[in-house]
Amino acid sequence: MRPCPRLAGLLLSSLLLSATALARDTPPTPQTPDQQWQPLFQQVQGAHLFKDQKTFADAVPRQPAATVLTQWQHARTQPGFDLAGFVSEHFTVPGDAPPYVPPAGETLRAHIEGLWPVLTRTTGTVDPNGSLLPLPRPYVVPGGRFREVYYWDSYFTLLGLASSGRWQQVRDMVDNFAFQLDSYGHIPNGNRSYYLSRSQPPFFSLMVDLLATHEGDAAYRRYLPQLRIEHAFWMRGAETLAPGEARERVVRLADGQLLNRYWDDRAVPRTESWMDDLATAAQAPQRAPSQMYRDLRAGAESGWDFSSRWLAEPSALASIRTTAIVPVDLNSLLFHLETTLARASKAAGDRTAARAFTRQAKVRRHAINQLLWDDDQGWYVDRDLERGQTRPALTAATLFPLWLDVADRAQARRTAKAVETQLLRDGGLLTTTVATGQQWDAPNGWAPLQWVAVDGLQRHGQDTLARRIGVRFLRTVQTVYDREGKLVEKYVVDGSAAGGGGGEYPLQDGFGWSNGVTLALLDRLCTPKRVCDSAQDVEAVD
Repeated sequence: MRPCPRLAGLLLSSLLLSATALARDTPPTPQTPDQQWQPLFQQVQGAHLFKDQKTFADAVPRQPAATVLTQWQHARTQPGFDLAGFVSEHFTVPGDAPPYVPPAGETLRAHIEGLWPVLTRTTGTVDPNGSLLPLPRPYVVPGGRFREVYYWDSYFTLLGLASSGRWQQVRDMVDNFAFQLDSYGHIPNGNRSYYLSRSQPPFFSLMVDLLATHEGDAAYRRYLPQLRIEHAFWMRGAETLAPGEARERVVRLADGQLLNRYWDDRAVPRTESWMDDLATAAQAPQRAPSQMYRDLRAGAESGWDFSSRWLAEPSALASIRTTAIVPVDLNSLLFHLETTLARASKAAGDRTAARAFTRQAKVRRHAINQLLWDDDQGWYVDRDLERGQTRPALTAATLFPLWLDVADRAQARRTAKAVETQLLRDGGLLTTTVATGQQWDAPNGWAPLQWVAVDGLQRHGQDTLARRIGVRFLRTVQTVYDREGKLVEKYVVDGSAAGGGGGEYPLQDGFGWSNGVTLALLDRLCTPKRVCDSAQDVEAVD
């Protein structure tokens, strides 16, 4: 029987009202550098003093912003004013970290184990004049230009920390995200003031799941309040949404079914990519710049920044329309959040809430399978809100319903066949089938999507394909490590075994989620009761 949207709405309203109360009393949002330092901020970014626009966003003024602005207003009127000199005098600018040189002859596993301390940061206190936000516990950063913790990255980093037996670090990082939920009412993109207007794919429930494999139901009980805050954030505004309306991150389809989209609370250029966004908006003068900025920011919230998934014209970033798209991965993650809330509520003895969240998850699962499953093609897709139809492109996001138990066996089998035919390459799993120059398109493959594929396919008995994807990606990582002595943010998976390209910034070394997924795959694909230290060890059993 088809779930009743009205009943689902009543259930949703009762849950949201109580959860929203938990998240209501949040402190004022700190101002971002582009708010605090204008018009100095725009002048510095416009002068291209730094190769990376994020550098100045991460700089720390040596005095309060008002004082620095007053000094700048005076200095700029003087003959021979030197902007670069002014910035050097009045700001502490982050520099590049020295490259990590591993000991000679280290195995891939040993290299990653040695990187954990290198990538760990502790920022219980921060300079109040800068953009960095404090966190009470140590955390692991991705590396390179990414000097702060990132939300969805961290789940895949945690997989590696768990493989390394670093459960205290896992607990510390989950505690940090719980702290952010308590402090801000959501988990920001990263712990910077300029990331507070958006989140990232909601992986907190999966982090709690992971910790529960070590701590049992106590983990669900401990983080139940924060799980409810997370849900309230993503569902804010849903209780009053009419059919055919969208508000913030919630959309109600014409038939009354409720799903979610990506959003950002601000509609200005991204602080960390200010000039890039101005340039993109200039390429589409027929569009309102505020809508362009909102869509770019929503694309950043998706984690896929950027991809043909969000573009009306695959070759044109200025055609981005993220907020008009209902993504299959986001809604699968929210299904998992609702099932986790049901489990956590039951563990805490609240059976009424457990039943309500179970019902809500069931309604969402039905909506995903009705609206985001393309039966003609045989795979999961995104949906275009404005056109009222699915977007037919096959992307690696199609595997999230398999991974998070939205799909049935028949859907999993058909999806697996499509993935094997169109996305599998010699070096692993492609992100999409089209090459656009954007980093979340072909020929790039990303570690988190390899894990989603391997684990998701295994959950549905597609073990041969799962192993093929995992082994091929491990071989790519191993080849780059053997040649260059490092792991990187993304990889070319067309068989050339190289670091990936495209996007707004150069390839970054480190790298948190590549490290985590590599360790997890080494463990998952190894012969039982053996330790695999390299891709060759895994391949030796084939």
